[in-house]
Amino acid sequence: MSEKFKSGFCVLCGRPNVGKSTLMNYFVGQKVAIVSPKAQTTRNCIRGIVTQEDCQVVFLDTPGIHKPKCKLNEFMVKTQKEAAIGADFTCVMLDVTQPIGTTDEHIIKEYGGAGMPWAIVLNKIDCVSRETVLSYLTRLAEFDATVIPVSATTGEGCDELMSVIKEHLDEGPMYFPEDMVCDFPERFLASEIIREKALLNLNDEIPHGIGVSIEQMQEQNNGNIRIIAEIVCERDSHKGIIIGKKGAMIKTIGTQAREELEALLDTKIYLEIFVKVRENWRNSSTVLKDLGYTE
Repeated sequence: MSEKFKSGFCVLCGRPNVGKSTLMNYFVGQKVAIVSPKAQTTRNCIRGIVTQEDCQVVFLDTPGIHKPKCKLNEFMVKTQKEAAIGADFTCVMLDVTQPIGTTDEHIIKEYGGAGMPWAIVLNKIDCVSRETVLSYLTRLAEFDATVIPVSATTGEGCDELMSVIKEHLDEGPMYFPEDMVCDFPERFLASEIIREKALLNLNDEIPHGIGVSIEQMQEQNNGNIRIIAEIVCERDSHKGIIIGKKGAMIKTIGTQAREELEALLDTKIYLEIFVKVRENWRNSSTVLKDLGYTE
């Protein structure tokens, strides 16, 4: 370890779908946060740990900033705000494939005036022309901020971003073991992977209305792991879609989740998924607590 070892926490914030989870996964070097093209995929604050010879950066992937419409949304917004408190550096992320909106401007002004080190990160530059990136840079000049164009998918610009983050960290301890990349328990990771596969396979109107709980996760005598999971949805009609014709959809979700879990945990997984209807669960404090969204 370097004599002048730096460490700190870097929060990633921005609107839904700007690429926060993808960027954190890139820095960590493996997937620790689920990714989907659907808005509000991240619900909790996910911590990804990057340890290098001279530093340890703990990235905080927060839920996309949006106007809450239910208790679950309120929890997500609260989670984002709490993550920003005490952070050593903030990356305000923008999607260059979309025009700068009022929410983006609000976030920029909020963090730009907070007095903490920060930068604006322009993500998805691999999807637009150089002229588009330049127009963004011109538009953002009024905010007097460090602006770093990146592609969280290809890694372009990410080394520069990491260098800027490290410049603003103080000397400090290694908060986590150097081989640790995420501080969430395996049960949480299992529930998130199952939810990701549901998000990727289900119709647009359903994903916001599902949650996943791990009812049982037990290691067998032979080292294999048996997982019993429950997908919670809000309507009987949704349950039918999640299960699919002759169980085809739930089988697809289960197969994809099992394969990723086996690769992640390096062991054989026996996965059973059930579907339960809990009407209006996103406004139920009891269900939100059961699913790990509130204390």
